Amino acid sequence: MTADQNRIFAEQLDSKDPLRKFRSRFYIESENTIYLDGNSFGRLPIKTKALLTEVVEKQWGTELIESWNQNWYQKSTQLGDKIAPIIGATQGEVIVSDSTSINLYKLAHAALKLQKGKTTIVSDDLNFPTDLYILQGLIKEFGPEYQLHLAQSNDSITIETEELKSKITKNTALVVLSLVAFKSAFMYQLNEITEYAHQMGALVLWDLSHAAGAVEIELNKSNADLAVGCTYKYLNGGPGSPAFLYVHKDLQEKLSSPIQGWFGDALPFEFDLNYRPAKGIRRFLTGTPPVLNLMAIEPGIDIINEAGMATIHQKSIRLSEFFLSLVETELRNYGFEIGSPIKSANRGSHVSLKHDEAYRICQALIHPKSSTTRIIPDFRDPDNIRFGFTPLYTTFREVWLTAQRLKQIIKDKEYGQFSTQRSDVT
Repeated sequence: MTADQNRIFAEQLDSKDPLRKFRSRFYIESENTIYLDGNSFGRLPIKTKALLTEVVEKQWGTELIESWNQNWYQKSTQLGDKIAPIIGATQGEVIVSDSTSINLYKLAHAALKLQKGKTTIVSDDLNFPTDLYILQGLIKEFGPEYQLHLAQSNDSITIETEELKSKITKNTALVVLSLVAFKSAFMYQLNEITEYAHQMGALVLWDLSHAAGAVEIELNKSNADLAVGCTYKYLNGGPGSPAFLYVHKDLQEKLSSPIQGWFGDALPFEFDLNYRPAKGIRRFLTGTPPVLNLMAIEPGIDIINEAGMATIHQKSIRLSEFFLSLVETELRNYGFEIGSPIKSANRGSHVSLKHDEAYRICQALIHPKSSTTRIIPDFRDPDNIRFGFTPLYTTFREVWLTAQRLKQIIKDKEYGQFSTQRSDVT
């Protein structure tokens, strides 16, 4: 199709979009800003602004410490129960606590302790670096007999299933994987990998940070053991919002948290000097939560549950496929290569494009010199521009406009006006 035909098609898709009403639930300062970085940091839900005002002025300002009983103390559990259907879990299996890294440490440590006698951990070289850092630290902590084995990607985009399976042996205690890879959006088949790991006697810990709220996840149906994830990407919880963790109900009483904080005690306000782990998922809490950040999570979760993950995932696929079709029909001769899986079953909700000038192209999109349209994706070394398609507020016309800007930036060599010097945050 021509560019005009693609534009008309985009407008038709927008007119039929069952999620179009949800865009107005988010704060959008300017329609001239196209935000395609929700896979890294989500937009602000309008209700969050009003909620935080209430939390600060009424709950903190007026009700003071009474707000712990009235609003705050049970919030970690309540939010966990609201996140549960988003990731295919049940009530009592998810809780909001700490950061993704700390949660991963807690669950990985607990799993290794439970799997005593097995001394290998398996991950892959597409995993988010902090996950590997945590695992490397655990190996130092548990002893020299422990090893981390990484499945290797042949193309920096995907991991072959057989390559991963070859790393999982009867000596594997734990498999730790990102369900959706942060650079390429490669998505594992959760059920197949979990089932194989269980056959080998291993537990599996899934990082859902780049998946939760964008793609359908079925933890219970897949008999998943453990999972962690952040709330500031597709869940729109705000900067620094606490993460969540999931533990299958059958495992909760078998695992012990290595960080025995007072909020994880059975009766914290008895102030007993000896730790007694709480029953169920609450045993994985640690210290006092950051209340302002914690409270800000709820409006975004409520929107997702109202919209429904099946509908959200369907639009995610349509947005990504439309963008990939534009790359093929309109950007083929401009030096771009697709850095994500083509098949939607193997891809999350962002698409990476590779280009030799990826960083400067990204800067030209964000800081336009020849257009009134500002487009915000992000850059990942060495040559990836990530375009995050958040179904609740991204339109098909925005996707079309993005392709046109990419074409203009290359044709006019607009990227040449920008430095190769990297910003601290890319």
